[in-house]
Amino acid sequence: MFDTVYFDGIYKRKADVSISPDDRGFLFGDGAYEVVVAYRGRYFRKREHLERLNHSLRGLRIGGLDALSLDPILDDLMRKNDVGSGDVTAYIQVTRGSAVRKHAFPPADVRPTVFAQLMPVVRDPSFKTGVSVITVPDTRWSRCDIKSVNLLPNCLANQLAQEAGCIEAIFVRDGVVLEGSLSSFFAVFDGVARTAPKSNYILAGVTRQAVLDICEREGISFSEEPIYLTELQDAEEMFITGTTREVAPIIRLDGQPVGNGQPGPFVRRLAELYRAEAEAATADAKTA
Repeated sequence: MFDTVYFDGIYKRKADVSISPDDRGFLFGDGAYEVVVAYRGRYFRKREHLERLNHSLRGLRIGGLDALSLDPILDDLMRKNDVGSGDVTAYIQVTRGSAVRKHAFPPADVRPTVFAQLMPVVRDPSFKTGVSVITVPDTRWSRCDIKSVNLLPNCLANQLAQEAGCIEAIFVRDGVVLEGSLSSFFAVFDGVARTAPKSNYILAGVTRQAVLDICEREGISFSEEPIYLTELQDAEEMFITGTTREVAPIIRLDGQPVGNGQPGPFVRRLAELYRAEAEAATADAKTA
């Protein structure tokens, strides 16, 4: 692990960080977070992640911080931890700050608590060879577009997946397939990749958008429209996307094979195009 972290304006050893028991993130899960991946020491789509963090902060009505101001801090963490050309993720968490425990917001002069750290990228080999997933009822709140630190429903769903020998749980609300506990979901029907449209019921995944951008640029058919649980049996391929998972094929759903039970040509091509774009973008950033 990388030892130097950022905490409320100071770079220090992670072991030296002390968070108040009155912090609203600790007491209420009152905060937001973001994760940015870096390839060869260069962040990929960093601005998009920070803009999404701003969206989450606005949704939670946490003021006093523009997430874009954290941009140089993420770069400083790279240097202070001597990352060099390694692959890492940056984790950023912002809470409403520390105050006397009351449900209502504290006074406006209470500053947000800001924490950021680097973590090594650990990629499961199955992200390339194919993953198994289950479907679960969506028991989350109705503001899933906010990347809140309050992730208990996601944790419970993902634990069910792990206990079933799977890598991910896919949320289903009123018969509509939405997204995973920590990923976006796609299914391919008649050569068209479909994913749930943006709404308050899904997180607007940065990797999801990168995949849609690639599809548009490469002339690959896609649509953002509801996917119904009853039609998944007719899907030719399925895959999930995420910051560290990139584009991962789904080969089994609820114990049944997807297609022929192997990664299909559609997702294999998208995975290659995504990785090529990420590597090219980070290479361009290095020379800029």
